[in-house]
Amino acid sequence: MNLSVGIVGLPNVGKSTLFNAITKKSVPAENYPFCTIDPSVGVVAVPDERLYKLAAFSKTKKTVPAIVEFVDIAGLVKGASEGEGLGNQFLQHIREVNAIAHVVRVYEDNNLIHVHGKVDPVDDIAIINFELIVADKQVVEKRLSSLDRDIKRNDKDALILKEILDKVLENLKKDIFASKTELTDEQKILLNKNVQLITMKPVMFVLNKKSGSKNIIDDTSDTRYLSLMEYFKNENAIYTIVDARIENDLKDFEGEEKEMFRQELGGTHDDGINDLIKAGYKLLNVMSYFTTGVEETRAWTIEKGWTAPMAGTAIHTDFKDKFIRAEVVFWSDLIDSGSYGVAREKGLVKTEGKEYVVKDGDVIEFRV
Repeated sequence: MNLSVGIVGLPNVGKSTLFNAITKKSVPAENYPFCTIDPSVGVVAVPDERLYKLAAFSKTKKTVPAIVEFVDIAGLVKGASEGEGLGNQFLQHIREVNAIAHVVRVYEDNNLIHVHGKVDPVDDIAIINFELIVADKQVVEKRLSSLDRDIKRNDKDALILKEILDKVLENLKKDIFASKTELTDEQKILLNKNVQLITMKPVMFVLNKKSGSKNIIDDTSDTRYLSLMEYFKNENAIYTIVDARIENDLKDFEGEEKEMFRQELGGTHDDGINDLIKAGYKLLNVMSYFTTGVEETRAWTIEKGWTAPMAGTAIHTDFKDKFIRAEVVFWSDLIDSGSYGVAREKGLVKTEGKEYVVKDGDVIEFRV
């Protein structure tokens, strides 16, 4: 399953620096707009202590975590939807990811250019949102125009799609994301099948602070902080806080040495990178189940709500058709029992059939 989170935002808010910290992969992060022309992709492991506890339990030779891709996308500017700053190219890169991590600068630094001359997180968010909405309006209007011929022939599918697109366009014209449109699951599937809309993608916000600078989020009396928190509350938004610069500087260190240097650089607590990666994974509406044994312990990524036969396709596509049953035990129950044998004696290992809906944290052995 290909899972990708696009890192977006205005120029000079720390996107590439954050990308470096997340992936430990070097990409340009210079102090000028548009230094990143082509998106860079980094594959990162999803931090999951359950996996490593299971690996220790099984004394496994190989441990394979769940993964998620982070895509570093060059900065958008005002007018991007009209082609400003190579905007059309960058917007297409955003269309190709599954979810969006919107990086917002929340620190002041006279030595680092802000593309609009001032630091105001809500204004910055509004600029990006406006460009995404305008770009999607153009896509929807173009698709509606192309439906005219089929609608005149009274084509049923075209009529249904037109009704959906009309509702979406009505919201976009009010500067409301397409994802806020009230649609049934079937309508969402039809929409996503026919039109690739950026504002349908799930979004999380990454607040990039900077040690040694004035950070808006550290001053709860700052009107910019209050406005930002009010915005998040109204939007029911997911957000994390990171210090991208420090974590990029520390990306090659581990353990006590990393903590020592973090304190020397002015950091006072964990970087937030692990939380960011986990939040990105959660944003994609997926979860992990596990297989474990002496040879390998692995986290398998599936969509929430999948039944056991569908979950088996993560391992091999044949598992769906050849599925007979699944032996299922929750990860902590297995570890607490000390062995599969004891877990079975306690009745914690269940035999499940085709209708079983897999839970996050299940350890499964498939019978095919």
